[in-house]
Amino acid sequence: MSVKIALAGNPNSGKTTLFNALTGSNQFVGNWPGVTVEKKEGKLKGHKDVVIMDLPGIYSLSPYTLEEVVARNYLIGERPDAIINIVDGTNIERNLYLSTQIMELGIPVVMAINMMDILAKTGDKIHLDKLKEKLGCDVVEISALKGTGIKAAAEQAVKLANQKSAGAPVHEFSTKAESVIEQVEGKLSGIVSDDQKRFFAIKLLEKDDKIQTQMKQTVDVSSEIKELEDAFDDDTESIITNERYVYISSIIGECVTKAKKGEKLTTSDKIDRIVTNRWLALPIFAVIMYAVYYVSISTLGGILTDWTNDTLFGEWIIPAAQSFFEGIGCADWLTGLIVDGIISGVGAVLGFVPQMLVLFFFLAILESCGYMARVAFIMDRIFRKFGLSGKSFIPILIGTGCGVPGVMASRTIENDRDRKMTIMTTTFIPCGAKLPIIALIAGALFRNASWVAPSAYFVGIAAIICSGIMLKKTKMFAGEPAPFVMELPAYHMPTAGNVLRSMWERGWSFIKKAGTIITLSTIVVWFLLNFGWTNGHFGMLNFDGLEGAAMEAAQAQCVLAKIGNLIAWIFAPLGWGNWKMAVAAITGLVAKENVVGTFGQLFGFAEVAEDGKEIWGTLASSMTQIAAYSFLVFNLLCAPCFAAMGAIKREMNNIKWFWFAIGYQCILAYLVSLCIYQFGTLATGGGFGIGVVVAILIVIGFLYMLFRPYKESQTLNVNIKTTAKAK
Repeated sequence: MSVKIALAGNPNSGKTTLFNALTGSNQFVGNWPGVTVEKKEGKLKGHKDVVIMDLPGIYSLSPYTLEEVVARNYLIGERPDAIINIVDGTNIERNLYLSTQIMELGIPVVMAINMMDILAKTGDKIHLDKLKEKLGCDVVEISALKGTGIKAAAEQAVKLANQKSAGAPVHEFSTKAESVIEQVEGKLSGIVSDDQKRFFAIKLLEKDDKIQTQMKQTVDVSSEIKELEDAFDDDTESIITNERYVYISSIIGECVTKAKKGEKLTTSDKIDRIVTNRWLALPIFAVIMYAVYYVSISTLGGILTDWTNDTLFGEWIIPAAQSFFEGIGCADWLTGLIVDGIISGVGAVLGFVPQMLVLFFFLAILESCGYMARVAFIMDRIFRKFGLSGKSFIPILIGTGCGVPGVMASRTIENDRDRKMTIMTTTFIPCGAKLPIIALIAGALFRNASWVAPSAYFVGIAAIICSGIMLKKTKMFAGEPAPFVMELPAYHMPTAGNVLRSMWERGWSFIKKAGTIITLSTIVVWFLLNFGWTNGHFGMLNFDGLEGAAMEAAQAQCVLAKIGNLIAWIFAPLGWGNWKMAVAAITGLVAKENVVGTFGQLFGFAEVAEDGKEIWGTLASSMTQIAAYSFLVFNLLCAPCFAAMGAIKREMNNIKWFWFAIGYQCILAYLVSLCIYQFGTLATGGGFGIGVVVAILIVIGFLYMLFRPYKESQTLNVNIKTTAKAK
């Protein structure tokens, strides 16, 4: 029988770092039953029968956020054999609030005081023996980042789990509160186990409306609630909260020795004075993201991708595969399907994996060192002015890896209007799947100009901000943004293991998609491209030896061309009314990587000419740079891939809201791309036409929506003035 150990702690306490260190690669990631909060579990290194469950980061066991509900349901329903409670030693007073609740559950607890290395630098000292005596649970010191003490903490948890004895929590509230709690505990005899009585009694007094359901029996504690409220002249939830903090303060006074710092600032505080400065924060953020995308796309990542496309696929894999299948006498159509369809199409996508890995590497460093938490704080100040909360930036940040978990992360936003708006706008940020499109356009049309990739990131940010302004001025989304409170963790050096693991997890999910969805899509595209009508008969087309105009004429007979020509006119005002561009954009709705895979088959840029020069010129000659940037922006902002659409549908939980979100994304993408192409063409001497007139009208409409006053604020002013006159 396996031993179950749960990891519980506050956000940013080092819980995930500890989980990774304890389990290594023995991890299983999924979703909790019925919800989209990520579920992580793994086997403890060296113990095949010990399962570690990584609970969501929470501040309490009150059922307010989805994470708190998930964690509490697991601890009450599943009853793990032991809990490792990770506590941030640099902020122990705030962390102990959750600890006192965990110890009331009657489950063996090992308190792991984390970040002791950072604490030592500050001069503060935690007296572990006194803390153990006061709390009545085992207390150990660890550094999850450096791996010190974590093995001892895990082994102690396993030992306690095997003993099956938790002991009663030592901590007590004031005499008045304890007497009422004891009365409620008496009513719970025979309803819940003795070791859970205290937890359920306190939750009943806190008027926790979900606790009666979890007990599966109603217990009337109205008289005890009244007694407690009369004694303290306050509501019971506030009384219990205050009692906890009074008790925690008494512990801190005896168990923690603070260093005499005077006015001396910590290193983190000194850095924050610069990176969170009111005037410098945004420029610093812009410079950092510009540098990240520049290195990932135009320099280091570009060099690696060029080698992958030119040498690995162009000179080695594709010619070798062609020779192999021809050598074994494989049918021409099957050789074409495998080499020109699957290998060239999927290879065109996989060729951009190096750039993605470099980008994910830098993003992992920024997240691990603590900077991205500052970005959420910085963006809250900006987002709040435009009707969004800083909480909306968290899903957007996650969305840089993949839009699906980014959309799912919106569940942490309590305000329904803000949550819906975040779901609608999260996928505007370039995710990993859009990176190959950015890299392709930058390389083929702009000669890897340094500004293209960073501009794509900031176009996404601008779309989110502008959408927030405009949507907040509609009745559907009107209202104050949700409050945003978050802890800024101390800066620390990222470990190579955590950075590389984060980079690989994101990159591997992309590679897996290339091996499944992208492969199937390229097969479909290959069939539609290679079958069509010649001389009134339907069959496989022959492109052997054709080039230039002859190839164009032959491809125009295929099924894909017929389909593309039916919809190409829609995109003509955007500058890319060619059927090939239209088809590539539509296949991108299945998966954004398909855009590059489709180009790989239509233009052959995954293949290499005899002189070794990559045939990107064919793509470049098919549209102007302005049209190419219009195409890029459209694919960045329009509806995401099918997987992300499915996540939007689940999170909206309403078909009308789902179609509204998809429609808004597509319309916004179309209008912005139209303006880019029309104004860009006008600026480069293209002349003034009906398209420019339409673009001007669109801009006027945008400006009106952006700068018109909120009707709600006008109504409030009128009400105030009316009241004043009445007096």
